[in-house]
Amino acid sequence: MASAKSLPLLSSQAYLEGKAVRETRELVAELCRHFYSLGWVTGTGGSITIKAHDDAVPKPEQLIIMSPSGVQKERMVPADMYVLSGNGTVLSAPSPKPYPHKPPKCTDCAPLFMKAYQMRNAGAVIHSHGMESCLATMIHPFSKEFRITHMEMIKGIQGHGYHDELVVPIIENTPHESELTESLSEAIAAYPKATAVLVRNHGIYVWGDSWISAKTQAECYHYLFDAAIKLHQMGIDWTTPSHGPISNTKAIQGKDWNPSGSLRAGLLNGNHVVELSRQCIVLDIEGTTTPISFVTDVLFPYARDNVRKHLISTYDSEETKDDIKLLRAQVEDDLKQGVLGSVPIPADDAGKEEVINALVTNVEAMIRADRKITSLKQLQGHIWRTGFQNKELQGIVYEDVPEALKKWHADGLKIYIYSSGSREAQRLLFGNTAYGDLRKYLCGFFDTTIGNKREAHSYFEISQSVGVDNPSQILFVTDVYQEAVAAKAAGLEVLISIRPGNAPLPENHGFGIIKSFAEI
Repeated sequence: MASAKSLPLLSSQAYLEGKAVRETRELVAELCRHFYSLGWVTGTGGSITIKAHDDAVPKPEQLIIMSPSGVQKERMVPADMYVLSGNGTVLSAPSPKPYPHKPPKCTDCAPLFMKAYQMRNAGAVIHSHGMESCLATMIHPFSKEFRITHMEMIKGIQGHGYHDELVVPIIENTPHESELTESLSEAIAAYPKATAVLVRNHGIYVWGDSWISAKTQAECYHYLFDAAIKLHQMGIDWTTPSHGPISNTKAIQGKDWNPSGSLRAGLLNGNHVVELSRQCIVLDIEGTTTPISFVTDVLFPYARDNVRKHLISTYDSEETKDDIKLLRAQVEDDLKQGVLGSVPIPADDAGKEEVINALVTNVEAMIRADRKITSLKQLQGHIWRTGFQNKELQGIVYEDVPEALKKWHADGLKIYIYSSGSREAQRLLFGNTAYGDLRKYLCGFFDTTIGNKREAHSYFEISQSVGVDNPSQILFVTDVYQEAVAAKAAGLEVLISIRPGNAPLPENHGFGIIKSFAEI
């Protein structure tokens, strides 16, 4: 929680004791009783928080009402609620009650609720332990996403329609609720369209612009989870528009690895199994073909140090105008979502210098946060192009990479790159290495315009683009566990790259590993 010194001036005693706070206290108690009847907050689990709306107070500074921890939710009264400032300072706490009541304690969900308020400018957040939200994460125990499409109730989720695919990120549970804060924050950032995050074997966090929006969406999510569970029991695939039978290929994804590290996979064909041969290899860059340090210690600093110079020298070019257009759109969305470090970009008539100053501020904040967004990656690619052309930059790859690319190419395998960096940046890196131009071995490049690297749908799109008969004919190599899980969920063969400086993997991750491309 924040210190009392940072309490906004608008959080006055009159506001604290006024009608908005009083009615919101009553509303939280009422909703908890209702959610108890739905099975969402049984056993003192689950929680609700709502901002006390006041037109005179900016939304980020509005007071926050939170239900307490360890209290029978159906028996709560308005006086049981905690009141917090917009930055998380506890302003009002309930009085202790006699035995057998425990001493009052603000909900353990408070740090997670604050993330939704700060990162999504939410007006209310609901944490449910509903059985549907728990079981939905267990249908595919290694999937990092829940997906469903062509269901009427999807229309009840903000920003979605009947034909859309609803994607809800799934994070892993921890022994203590507050320990989920970092992974929930990462999921919120990685899935900008999502209005909820599932916690495996636990429940769901849902937010909305108001309590009505959050409640409506929570009800729709639970309906969709329940539908997916029942469709699964019936052998019906809820993730496809046709809602046909669950494909046999889904049941055989992720078979055992043989000693050489290849995947034994097949399609059921009557009583026979047809072996599928590997046809394509898709490679990540950071930590897979290239040291992470090259990106973090060379490319990122170069882009940061040269962004102003690049914008000034190319400001009137059509390419930079397009870059600025993309950045404007991203920053406008960031400001709505309350993303830290974002500042408004003035209109062009404010003058070149003012516009560039704002652009530089935003780009520097994006680079510090290592954001995987198209607008940043496109601009960085254009800055790096100048660096490569001026011989100020040279692409770095591990020493085993060139020989492996040459061998795979000679064997008739199609090799692609899939990275969060722009396609132009990828071409520059592989076209300007100490081993010469390696692009002659590569068939193509994919970046985040095809989708987030931690979403299974992105890998499905890649499998459609490279023209294989089945996704399992593609080998994907990455150093990122979440990317490996997403690719596996899409049916790809996956290996995890272990290189110096790469992040540690979870225990019992279940993937084959390599320390050199010579092992493939």
